[in-house]
Amino acid sequence: MALKAAQPTPEEIADLCLTHLVQNPEQLADFMSVTGFSPAGLQRAARDGSVARGLLDYVVQNEPLLVAICQSASLSPEAVMRVWAKLNPAG
Repeated sequence: MALKAAQPTPEEIADLCLTHLVQNPEQLADFMSVTGFSPAGLQRAARDGSVARGLLDYVVQNEPLLVAICQSASLSPEAVMRVWAKLNPAG
């Protein structure tokens, strides 16, 4: 799934991240372990959008994962980092 917008929204990036994790069970298991989400809890959070910020935080801390997601979405890592920086102005 490629994004068309020059500046994607946090929700769009989170959707890309979650899609990537679902397609990579080991990475999904690691995310769930780090965050404490159960499968049902993650499904609920994905539906209501409350997991978006956690997904972005998780992905930007894992450069190989960030690069893999960006490559599959034809998105630059810098675009993701700009969105993340807006959510975390203190760094």
